[in-house]
Amino acid sequence: MTITIGLLIPFIGTILGAAMVFLLKDEISPRLQKLLLGFASGVMVAASVWSLLIPSIEMAEEQGTLASWLPASVGFLSGMAFLLLLDSLIPHLHIHSDEPEGVNSKLKKSTMLVLAITLHNIPEGMAVGVVLAGMMEGASNITLAGAMALSIGIAIQNFPEGAIVSMPLKSAGRSRRKAFVAGALSGIVEPIAGIITILLIRITLPVLPYLLAFAAGAMIYVVVEELIPEAQNGRHSNIATIGVALGFVLMMILDVALG
Repeated sequence: MTITIGLLIPFIGTILGAAMVFLLKDEISPRLQKLLLGFASGVMVAASVWSLLIPSIEMAEEQGTLASWLPASVGFLSGMAFLLLLDSLIPHLHIHSDEPEGVNSKLKKSTMLVLAITLHNIPEGMAVGVVLAGMMEGASNITLAGAMALSIGIAIQNFPEGAIVSMPLKSAGRSRRKAFVAGALSGIVEPIAGIITILLIRITLPVLPYLLAFAAGAMIYVVVEELIPEAQNGRHSNIATIGVALGFVLMMILDVALG
């Protein structure tokens, strides 16, 4: 039951964010979008360090790995490479861009916008899954409170992502209900990715340090390649910087205080 709750908490954050389409009349202002994108970046960077990379190094030390930094380094670079591959293959469109990325496709812009957020959510689901799996397997440096802190932190930053998807879809002419469903479903990949990660770790526990760092690398790729450039584009980039600071500190507090 605990594992199910941990997997669903981030998805619930996306659903609640998408539900803003029923409460807000107008599209989210550019300044607020920058703040929210920066906030999501800060949460993901802090989660990558405290919830994933540090536990990866500590676990490698416990396993007696000759170079404790090796699993973290290999896993991190592999995660970056994996997201680079997905980014190159999956057709998607970012919020303030008119140029689709990935392979050529005839998909609608609204569909590619949803795919862009879905692409962001894959590493987040992996991160939650790998931490929950570590807790299940009795890793000494991963506690239930720490795993829940990560789920809650990602849920908090998923809230604005759900709204950022659903509100533009409503403005583009979709009904509120359809915009809500599309925004909510953009987060369904998280529990799916989490479940797959947990099943993989149950089979190959020795690779847990690598998978922790893999999830960190995938999350940092999203931050550096997509979230921060979008947040810093145009005017009022300082608002995004404030968002990064707030998100980083909040996730750090959650992880240190609860973990």
